[in-house]
Amino acid sequence: MDSIPSTEDLLASMVPSLVDLLAKRRITTPLLVGIHTGGVWVAERLSTLMGLKGPLGYLDISFYRDDFTRVGMNPEVKPSHLPFSIDGRHLILVDDVLHTGRTIRAALNELFDYGRPAGVLLAVLVERGGRELPIQADVVGLHMDLGPKEYVKLVGPDHLRLVVQKTHD
Repeated sequence: MDSIPSTEDLLASMVPSLVDLLAKRRITTPLLVGIHTGGVWVAERLSTLMGLKGPLGYLDISFYRDDFTRVGMNPEVKPSHLPFSIDGRHLILVDDVLHTGRTIRAALNELFDYGRPAGVLLAVLVERGGRELPIQADVVGLHMDLGPKEYVKLVGPDHLRLVVQKTHD
């Protein structure tokens, strides 16, 4: 990919798709839940752009990862925070990058430990290849094809931007 569109442009392009999807499903008061860290930044921006008034929730899925015993404890584990009941509510789960699907699976497991939502939509800033689980986003800002040793990262929080980097292994 020669040039990555600005993150603000990608976020702005996601809003009409989210609004249309919510309208089609007759969802009037969705709750946004971002996945630490980049998903929280994206959720904050989407909430502002959509003019949502409710509180924002966030998840740290470190303890729910299926590779927890292999990679060990992340030294920056933060507590999850859902300042609302999710029972019977419509949620928009937000993450920065959808790759294998394992982060989203972990987030869904954690959400269901908090209650039973009426439904969960998935919004991601970037979707890239390499899915290992049957998970797909409902709203995507950018689809990227990256090489096997490349990954995309959201840098922020003050000025959000996407960078493509190569692994060193």
